[in-house]
Order: sequence, then structure tokens, then C-alpha cells
Amino acid sequence: MIKKFIRKILGVKDQRDPTEPVVLGAAEHGIDPKLLSSNAIRVTSTLQDAGFKAFVVGGAVRDLLLGVKPKDFDIATNATPEEVKKLFRRAFIIGRRFQIVHVMFGQDLLEVTTFRGAGEANAPKDEHGRVLRDNSFGPQHEDAMRRDFTINAMYYNPATQEVLDYHGGIADIRDKTLRIIGQPEARYREDPVRMLRVVRFAAKLQFTIEPTTRAPIAVMAPLIDNVPAARVFDEMLKLLMSGHALACLQQLRKEGLHHGLLPLLDVVLEQPIGMKFVTLALESTDNRVKAGKGVSPGFLFASLLWHQVVEKWTAYKAAGESPIPALHLAADDVLDSQTEQLALQRRIASDMRDIWSMQPRFERRNGKTPYKLLEHPRFRAGYDFLLLRCESGEIEMELGDWWTAFYEGDPNEREQLVATANAAPSGAKRKRAPRRAPRKTGAGAANESTTSEE
Repeated sequence: MIKKFIRKILGVKDQRDPTEPVVLGAAEHGIDPKLLSSNAIRVTSTLQDAGFKAFVVGGAVRDLLLGVKPKDFDIATNATPEEVKKLFRRAFIIGRRFQIVHVMFGQDLLEVTTFRGAGEANAPKDEHGRVLRDNSFGPQHEDAMRRDFTINAMYYNPATQEVLDYHGGIADIRDKTLRIIGQPEARYREDPVRMLRVVRFAAKLQFTIEPTTRAPIAVMAPLIDNVPAARVFDEMLKLLMSGHALACLQQLRKEGLHHGLLPLLDVVLEQPIGMKFVTLALESTDNRVKAGKGVSPGFLFASLLWHQVVEKWTAYKAAGESPIPALHLAADDVLDSQTEQLALQRRIASDMRDIWSMQPRFERRNGKTPYKLLEHPRFRAGYDFLLLRCESGEIEMELGDWWTAFYEGDPNEREQLVATANAAPSGAKRKRAPRRAPRKTGAGAANESTTSEE
């Protein structure tokens, strides 16, 4: 007691024993049990009934404490992956760097991880200090130390409704502070993707990055170049589909982390038309995520990279290429460069190419061409993309209005629209099509017409 009083007088912060958690009951933490997934409760209770420890962990606990229903539920246990697998009918061990178990209930997937031990010192690393593989297991307090941020290092037991807090996560949540566990430089070197996670959580939760957590990021940002492209892509996808994509990209620029990830961010957000186009696409995506609706990654990346395509498309046309071949060449250039940096999946790249290649076809409104384009399997995505171009001021709104009228019209209305388009003199400004109620545009709207096909 006297030591504690002296430390308080001297202004020394109380040092928490990292092996002993603060245990909070239901009345203290205020988690609503109704926000829990029934399958998460089923997994923890099955493990506990078999004699193991089992907790809901990480981001799910953080969201529960914030009064938000978690999107995913991760489980941590002292059972080994093999022991977990034996307890569930549909369970699969995956992962090379870290072994985890996927437990399936219908379409619901839960990740179950074994408590990690403090084995990083002996784990194989690359020349930059990034941990390549580490499957050492250990006690719960070491598992808590291995987690990235204090707000993600808490454990919730649905059976007792208790939260175990090893690193002051509750206090940081209440203070809206994002703080890394351990020495920041060492933790970023072990896994540079943590720097991207800092940005995502800060933007998504509207938390302030604690100064010592933030300080090394600008200097250590180049370490992200050493991370496998597939991991960077996965993290970027989480960032862009967090419901706070625009805020995340702005935070990336602020922290100097955007170089090499999406090179267009160096310039596009500083160009009036490009900035408006990207902003509209990201705002649409954010709104759909917050409404619990689907989002198409292909549409999203097509939007982010469009003005890079336009720049190269213009250059190829200036060099004498015809418009359509020039567009294909530009798309190839951009996709080739981005595939190396972000490991864009083939399906996503294919969707992007389809969306881009449709754009000049919207200019052709004569004969059977509009009817054929309407039958394209990615028409809705290309049409939504066209509307974004119109809304951003890149092209005339008249074109978007015409296609809206054609898309929503009956056979007679469509025939009349095509006849009017054909009657317009070459180069003359066509009569503006009647405006209809605005449609949903953006990454999510496009997703509605493509989900069933994919």
C-alpha cells in the first residue's frame, strides 16, 4: 500500500502484472449476452465440457464491450488443434505460419486458436525480423502478450460472463486509445501488417493512436514491402470493406503507409475529378457495409484504379491505338503492376476488366448494340460504374440518364430511345433522356446483380 502511494506521489504509473488478469463481472463490463453468436457459445461450451479452457477473444470481445454485434467470433483455448478437431464434426486444421482450426456450422465459420506461447525469440524469421512460422503453444497470459493491441487482448467466458483483461484493454476502450502491446518497433518488425491494422482500427473505431505506438510507423513503413502480397491484399480488403474505407485511406496517407500499396493514392486524391470519383465509390461502399449489404471487391478495385487506367488509355490513343485496343492495353498494364503488389485474385481482376471494357460500349447506342450490352453478365456493374463517372463529372450526365431510361424502360420505351439516339446527327448533343428516380450505385449495388452468377 505504501509502495503504491509513493509511486502515485512520484507520478510513476502502476505496473500491471502481465500474468494476472483483471477479472470483470457482468455488472462491470456491461456486455449484452444477446449479442453473442449461439455457435460461439456452442464451441466454448463443448470445449469446456471436454475439460478445456475456452473463451471468445479478440475483436469480438472489443465489439461486445462497445455494444456492437460482432461480425465474426474467434475462440481461444488451451486445447491443441488436433484436440479441437476431434470435438467437432466439421472442423479443419489450416495455416502454415499459425495453425488454427475452422469449425463450421452450416455457412457459419468460427476460428479456434490454441493459446500461443512466448516462442517468437526462437521462431524462424526473415532478414528483416518478420516471423515466418511459429506454432509454439503456451499459457493464457503469454497468449495475451502475443496479441497486437490492448483492446484485442481480452477474453470473454460466456458461461461465467466474465472478461479477463491482461493489458488494460478496458481502460483503453473507455479512453478511445489504440495501444500496441510490448515494444512497438519489435512488434512491427515481427509482423509489419500490424501497421496497417493500426490504421484500420483507428479509422474504424475513431480511436486515437497512442504516441509511442504511432511514432515508429513512418520510419518502418517500408517493411510492408517484405510481406507476401497475398497477406497485404487480405488486409487491404478488410480495410476497404470496414465500413470506413475513405477514412482508412486518408489515415494511410497521413501515416505514410500508402506508398507501394495503391500507387494511385499518391495522386488521385489530389485531382478534383479523380478524388470525387473515388470518394463517391468509397462512400457508397461504406454505406452498404454499415447497412449489412453485400459489396463487390471487383467493383471497388475497379473504381480505385480507374483513373490510372484512364491515364494509360489516353496515352495509348495518343500514340495511335484505336480506342478499344488502347483500353485493353491500359487495363493489362494496370492489372499487371497491381497483381505484383496486391496479389489481386483472378476472379476479381476478371470483374475489373469486364467493368472497364464496357465503358466505351456505353457510348454506342445505335441498332442492336444497347440490347446486346444489356445482356452482358456484368452489365449492372458496368452500368453502376458509368453512373459514378457521370456523377463525378468525368462524362456528361446525359449518357447516364439515357442508360437509366433504357435499363428501366419497357420494350416500346427502349425502341423509342434507340430511335432517338440513331436520329441524332453525328457529333450533335442528344436530347436529354427523362430523369428517373436515382438508383443505388457503387460497389455494393453492382454486387447485387453479380452474386448469383459467381
